This record gives sequence, structure tokens and C-alpha cells, in this order.
Amino acid sequence: MSSEIIEQTQPRFQWRRVSLLILGLVVVSVGIAWKYNLLRLSGPGQRENAIMVIAPYRHQGTWVFDDNSAGLVQEPFVAGVPEMIDVIVKDIPTADEGFRLLFSAKPFPEYQKKLIWLRGDQGGNYYRFEDSEMEGWICPAMFKYYETAPKELYVKAEPKA
Repeated sequence: MSSEIIEQTQPRFQWRRVSLLILGLVVVSVGIAWKYNLLRLSGPGQRENAIMVIAPYRHQGTWVFDDNSAGLVQEPFVAGVPEMIDVIVKDIPTADEGFRLLFSAKPFPEYQKKLIWLRGDQGGNYYRFEDSEMEGWICPAMFKYYETAPKELYVKAEPKA
């Protein structure tokens, strides 16, 4: 009987609890990595074939946009890009209140304008409309969407639904 009492009072190593604890830590770690865009589901340039959408709007006299998934809030367009945006939204009467801007490194049906890469400068890149000399500087926030500056960008502005 004394050996039974000793056996019952000694703690046993519980593999099941340790396994569940490790699994829980892995799940929490993956969740944190996902939230902060630290996971790559595919190789470099993973988003380059996708059509991406942002919703620019006017704020304090310039075009800005928010993208929570990229950590951007009131990210301004500067250095010629606001004027380029004015051209593509000219037929959208409520554009100042916000519009959808679709963009891709690959052509997509009914795109409005093709932008051609000119040169890199101060961490950003200069692009111009293919059909005019109008050019603008796209800031380093572009690298939230692309690994490297695409040689071409295709854009389309449309009203918010």
C-alpha cells in the first residue's frame, strides 16, 4: 500500500498537455505573423498578378488613401500623381469623396491608363502616362504591394458602389 501512495503523489510528465501548449503557441505565433503581414504564401512578387484596389479621397487639398492591411492611413499622393489622378477621375463627379482605384502590374480588361516606369528616385519611382508626358512620383508605399517597382502599371478609376 505504501508503494501505491508514493506512486500517486509523484507528478507524472504529461505529454498531452505539453503538446497542446506547443500547438497553442504555434497558432498564436502564426496569427500574429498573419496580422503584421510577415507570412508569405508564395514567392517574391506574390501580388504582382493580382488586381489590387484602394479607395483614394481628397483630404486637405490632396489625394490620400487608407489601406489597413498595408498599415497605411491617409497616405498622400504627391509630386505629379495628384494631377494624374485628376485626369483619370474627370468623369466621376463624386471622386473627391472617394473612388475605387484598381491597379495591376499586368493589363486587365477595361484599364484606363498604362503607366510606364521612368526611374527610381529617393526610395520611390517616377512613372508617366503612356499616352502623354504627364509624370509623377509614386512613393515607397508602393513596396507594400510589389517587391520591385513594376516596369508598367495599369490603372482604372471607378465610382464607389
